[in-house]
Amino acid sequence: MNEKRALNVFGRVKAVITESHVVYTSGKHGTAYVDKDAVYPHTTETSRLCRGIAQCFVGSYVEVVVAPEKGGIILSQWVAFHLSRILDQEVLAFYAEKEVIPIPDPDSRGRKCFAETGNFVIKRGGAKTQISGKIVLVVEDVLNTGGSARKVVEAVRTAGGIVVGVGVLCNRGGVTRGDLGNVPKLVALVNVKMDAWSEEECLETGPCSKGVPINTDVGKGREFLAKKKEV
Repeated sequence: MNEKRALNVFGRVKAVITESHVVYTSGKHGTAYVDKDAVYPHTTETSRLCRGIAQCFVGSYVEVVVAPEKGGIILSQWVAFHLSRILDQEVLAFYAEKEVIPIPDPDSRGRKCFAETGNFVIKRGGAKTQISGKIVLVVEDVLNTGGSARKVVEAVRTAGGIVVGVGVLCNRGGVTRGDLGNVPKLVALVNVKMDAWSEEECLETGPCSKGVPINTDVGKGREFLAKKKEV
């Protein structure tokens, strides 16, 4: 699948938002957004995109596909499905989830309390035995800074897997192989460069300076505004 066809799919499901005021996962602000959640309800289109990713890694002898939760779970399933059909052998699908650890109960009421460490772990479906020594493809929907994908790469390597590459629907942050832990190969169906400002920069020259309301339907706009109210 070439970039033009992938963009056509995004357009058909209205997954590209422009002329808005979006807060990204990284905390930066921008005017455009690739809404991967608009893609997933359309199973035929999702399958088509994932087949495009799978075809880019046919020669890599992939045995396992891993993605970050939650939307990435859909990608790992579909990419593994298409690789299995193309290679005529089973390719397994796993997902990495955010690591949580127990912490002391702040109120001493005997409750079980947990906190996220910021890392990802792969622990379901017999991952320890199924990933160690296997050739693994990491997949992700949208790369902004590449942070989540990099942490999944690290989780795979910690589990003993051999990462052969990262395949994504869209690279909107200009993320490189080096940003992802020097993976051998990085493939994005769509590469789009979108302007992004820090909160301070946005107040000076971005949509904040123009009084454009923050979009609370996509991205982290709702969370951003909630934190502002707490201050």
